[in-house]
Amino acid sequence: MTETAELTKGDVISVEVIRPAHGGEGIAHHDGRVIFVQGGFPGDDVDVEISQLKKKWARGQVVKVNKPSVDRVESRCAAAAAGAGCCDYAELNPAAELRLKTQVLTDQLERIGGLARLGTPELFDLQPTSGWRTRVRLGVDASGRAGFRKPKSNDLVTEVTCSQVVPALLDGLMGEGAQRFTPGSEIIAAIDDKGQRHVIEAHKAPRGRRTETVLKVLEGTGNVEQTVGNYTWTFPVSSFWQAHSAAPAAYSGFIAEVLEGLELSDVDKRGPVAWDLYGGVGLFAPVIVDKLGARVHSVELSAGSAEAGEIALEGLPVTFHTGRVEGVTSQLNSPHVVVLDPPRTGAGAEVLKSIAEANPQLVIHIGCDPATFSRDVADWNTNGYTLERLAVFNAFPGTHHFETIGVFIPKG
Repeated sequence: MTETAELTKGDVISVEVIRPAHGGEGIAHHDGRVIFVQGGFPGDDVDVEISQLKKKWARGQVVKVNKPSVDRVESRCAAAAAGAGCCDYAELNPAAELRLKTQVLTDQLERIGGLARLGTPELFDLQPTSGWRTRVRLGVDASGRAGFRKPKSNDLVTEVTCSQVVPALLDGLMGEGAQRFTPGSEIIAAIDDKGQRHVIEAHKAPRGRRTETVLKVLEGTGNVEQTVGNYTWTFPVSSFWQAHSAAPAAYSGFIAEVLEGLELSDVDKRGPVAWDLYGGVGLFAPVIVDKLGARVHSVELSAGSAEAGEIALEGLPVTFHTGRVEGVTSQLNSPHVVVLDPPRTGAGAEVLKSIAEANPQLVIHIGCDPATFSRDVADWNTNGYTLERLAVFNAFPGTHHFETIGVFIPKG
């Protein structure tokens, strides 16, 4: 039996990273333990300093690359190279990103989702791979300087910017000669589809929640204008919108393709009904109406987002409901189709059970975390639905994050 007790916190060991792990780490083995390697890519031979130690596994940070993976490159992000937590894939060849992310998803679907035989997902590599982020949140240090937070820390990188950010978004907000802000506040900046930059100062958001209280509008109006297709939404810069400039059109296009020519049964003279859950400002509602001629019920917790959707989509058969999904769906007419885009925590068993009990003929489920998405896949299976199509979108280049869209239909 291999002894593992000799390894202690602070030890430096040499390992070879063999595959990617959820969360941006690499996986290696050492003396019978699984080692989660922060900063390691498959194929790397690295020295790792152990920071966390358990009986069967340990976690550590790369302190030296002895032999780099063929996929390792020079850092593409100055902020990440300076210690910011923005781009954990900054040293990974962009051509390898989608492959590693798909491998992570496949592993999660097999282990958590219970899918034994998984076909090859449809892959979408959104462009550009740098300068793609149109909105950003910055911390402000005790000296009033704005910057990117370091991982698991309140310390900031203030002198150099991140490669994700669209050109000019952070001009004058970071770096030498930048303006100063209220210490401890949060700066939210965005460039909208009109090319207008908006900058606000706000209270730092509580953990797991987004900032809604604006202290001061520093530039622009504080309300962005975003256009997809023939519709334009106007809403506060602090409200949610897809980060990648190409993401709204890409997701809408995929949903449109799924719904194109869909034949629905049990449709009365009033036409099909669709639910748009966690709908935000109603980004996907126009596509659903266009492809199905459906009456859409969009459910969103944020009253501000729902109000922006009502204004933007006036004239369409879309009704916005403000509240939690689990509390609203029982009051709605049963749907023929459901589109849901839950937060990173996933939809959860209660919500999925309530949707399945409404017996939709097709469900389009969007997930931004492979583990919670895979858990939801298992719950769909429990509730009588099977995964028919799967798509992976590399919508966060330079990071381990990605978006997944699954299409589910009733079994049999």
